Amino acid sequence: MAGEPVEGTTGSLLATDPATGEEVGPAFGLVDAAQIEAATRAAEAAFDAFRSQSPAERGAFLRRIADNIDEIGAELTARAVRETGLPEARLEGERGRTVGQLRMFADVVEQGDALQARIDPALPDRLPAPRPDLRQAQVPLGPVVVFGASNFPLAFSTAGGDTASALAAGCPVVVKAHNAHPGTAELVGQAVARAVADSGLPGGVFSLLFGGGNEIGQTLAADPRVKAVAFTGSRAGGLALMRTAAARPEPVPVFAEMSSSNPVVILPGALTGDAAEDLARAYVGSLTLGAGQFCTNPGLVLVPATPDGDRFFAAAERLVSEATGQTMLTGPIASARTAGADSLAAEPDVDTVATGSAGPGPNALAPMLLATGLKSFTTRPRLQQEVFGAVGLLVRYPADGQSAEALADALAEALEALEGQLTATLHAGPGSEDDAVVVRRLLPVLERKVGRILFGGWPTGVEVTHAMVHGGPFPATSDPRGTSVGSLAVHRFLRPVAYQSVPDAFLPPALQEANPWGLNRRVDGTVAPAEDRA
Repeated sequence: MAGEPVEGTTGSLLATDPATGEEVGPAFGLVDAAQIEAATRAAEAAFDAFRSQSPAERGAFLRRIADNIDEIGAELTARAVRETGLPEARLEGERGRTVGQLRMFADVVEQGDALQARIDPALPDRLPAPRPDLRQAQVPLGPVVVFGASNFPLAFSTAGGDTASALAAGCPVVVKAHNAHPGTAELVGQAVARAVADSGLPGGVFSLLFGGGNEIGQTLAADPRVKAVAFTGSRAGGLALMRTAAARPEPVPVFAEMSSSNPVVILPGALTGDAAEDLARAYVGSLTLGAGQFCTNPGLVLVPATPDGDRFFAAAERLVSEATGQTMLTGPIASARTAGADSLAAEPDVDTVATGSAGPGPNALAPMLLATGLKSFTTRPRLQQEVFGAVGLLVRYPADGQSAEALADALAEALEALEGQLTATLHAGPGSEDDAVVVRRLLPVLERKVGRILFGGWPTGVEVTHAMVHGGPFPATSDPRGTSVGSLAVHRFLRPVAYQSVPDAFLPPALQEANPWGLNRRVDGTVAPAEDRA
């Protein structure tokens, strides 16, 4: 079973083409409880062998996965188009991101800094008491369960960022494939399995499971061999996994990315001249990108109730009215977007400003633009919640006749009312002293509320880099200390272990005196580059 496609025994699963509603074969077997246990047992059995790899060996393994995915590029893209309704160009770009992040994590592993090796040599003559030899390094947590995401069938799924960072940490991975794109998941899973075999690793380093309903997720989160869970999806799904993982005899961390409205604040100075039209065009492009199914689509935009703000408002209204809906990932996701938009539009003091045109097929919903005032937005939590899809809420705030300090206080109060977010964006006029006053007031608020602060631009487009943070305070994620994108993601699956007075022969290679892996290490508090060490 482990490392190979699983022949399920409790029924089967067919994909559905969301653009047409037609079923897409072949059928994939759904696993039972015994098969789930077999996968986690295999992961547990593979753990020690996998985590003992050298940085060079693990880096080579991650590069093999990337190469294998590249080799099936055309077949993989064609299957993903059928199962998701996403355009070919989008999926080609996502495949590039997937293999790029695997290779980035290979670089991280080979560099070795993620191990954070620290050495405090013994001080036998120290008074009033000697200091023992103390050494510390990060070690992997153990088997990790990864849940494939609906909206990114490659970059956040079978071999996406969660899987790549867990494998980079030395953790075996059991992937629960997303039922919306099982064929895509299987093709990628086979690519990973080939890399496992070609690297001479135990099969339990990677398993891919298909299951129906919520039961498989709960079973995996409760399994005593699982030491961490990574999830991208709905708040309800993430909270259910968190409750299960917390109720275990040995609670384990759940790294869940769940919901975010990604507020954008446009300050008066940013709308002068022709900027209003340009900003509105960029906003609607970001709102409707990917049918609004990105984690970072701007669901909330705060705009001044000024003549310049009116020009932005009118342009956004026109552009949304002219927009055509794109196919959403699944029928249930489209239904949830309809229900969410209808519920928001029915709220008091919320106006429906514009509705675009539905696209072809059953799930290409028309984009929508709604509007409300700052007071209603600040005091009514329902208006602040995410609607997953191309639905935007413009919040008009009074600005004429207010001092910069008063405006800053009003906007800060509104932002303080928000739940945790993945992103927040500020647009300010260059050289505007009043805008600068507001920005300085808002930045500390945003640091408490979000994982990524943008100045200018729009939040869609998450670069896979060392400095990126794709996370944030609850409910954007379940743990604001981590990120699911960027090299820092590997630290979610590591923990520190200290070794006191352990003979050199018994130390892990990262801490041995000869430094066989050539790591940069912190010795007595000072970084000692590898070339300066034996």
